[in-house]
Amino acid sequence: MAGEPPGKILVVTNDYPPRRGGIESFVFSLCGGLTAADLVVYTARMCGSDATDSRVPYLVVRDRRRMLVPSRRLARDVRRAARENGCDRVVFGAAMPLGLLAAGLRDAGAGRVVALTHGHEVWWSKVPGARSLVRSVGREVDVLTYVSNYCRIRIAKALRPRDARAMVRLSPGVDPEIFTPAADGATVRRRLSIEADRPVVVAASRLVARKGHDVLLAAWPRVLADHPRAVLLVVGDGPARPRLRRAVRRLGFAESVRFVRDASWADMPAMYAAGDVFALPCRTRLLGLEPEALGIVFLEAAACGLPVVVGRSGGAPETLTDGQTGYLVDPRSAPEVADRICALLADPVAARAMGARGRELVTRRFSSHTAAATLRHLLGQW
Repeated sequence: MAGEPPGKILVVTNDYPPRRGGIESFVFSLCGGLTAADLVVYTARMCGSDATDSRVPYLVVRDRRRMLVPSRRLARDVRRAARENGCDRVVFGAAMPLGLLAAGLRDAGAGRVVALTHGHEVWWSKVPGARSLVRSVGREVDVLTYVSNYCRIRIAKALRPRDARAMVRLSPGVDPEIFTPAADGATVRRRLSIEADRPVVVAASRLVARKGHDVLLAAWPRVLADHPRAVLLVVGDGPARPRLRRAVRRLGFAESVRFVRDASWADMPAMYAAGDVFALPCRTRLLGLEPEALGIVFLEAAACGLPVVVGRSGGAPETLTDGQTGYLVDPRSAPEVADRICALLADPVAARAMGARGRELVTRRFSSHTAAATLRHLLGQW
């Protein structure tokens, strides 16, 4: 009724801790920027859920399934959660495919619906059939957000013109008070037996083909030729991990590579701070269907004062100023990747100046506080 205070916000998402990844980090950060008393998260159950949920100040409702798909059963259960908790605003952590539940949540009383898009909606927007589903979601929600201009241009082509015009930029944000050069990188170095004077290149992400670790390893012998004491710190886990470890053994430089599989969310600032350069030659795969949407790891590394070496893919170039805060590289050219890393390691003073400019860029354009404020504005929560 008119004049009544707004109800709660329901976030419906597959992308939520303890599952790891850039979207999960983004959604989790956005939830932390909303008023806890007004927030309910509906997500999938997974190993470690109870521990994660005990550490947040808002209600988390876990579906019994490990993956949410827009079925009749899920639609019924999500509507019930919305009604029982008095939710009149909804956020879909990823527009596709869960945004297909929007119409049913309207019937349950949702007066405002926001759906976030990421890189995989680019795929949906290009494929016949899936493209029509993106159009349907765009028609049912009030706002679709986008993380980069690259993604906006491609997703907008699947939408009605007026829905495309209503899109709003909502990029991942980084808290510069958490991701900071003052993080305790020295402890990480001691734990991994890396002497304080050894140069360290950090690569943190899911270990999947798109991230370009194979090209980074192909570049590494050339880096070692110029900087024999350099260490490559590979942080993360994923299906490519066994293959990458085999490649390191085969190439014969296991002593100069450290794999950290189990770094927690809280460990990441120190992981970045243990390094001198961040490098990840991410690339677009599958004929353009699998791009890098933006790359929150580039922003986190920059916030920790590292110059970044970024592959030209999707929206990743939007995370830096080429030649000022880091370098864009051909993600399939190991020699170019090696040359940029070597140049940064050869001039630590210039590298630190690049890192300082990168931190300023992140603080100004990619702050988590700004991202949260944008979402609150879209939801009418002030």
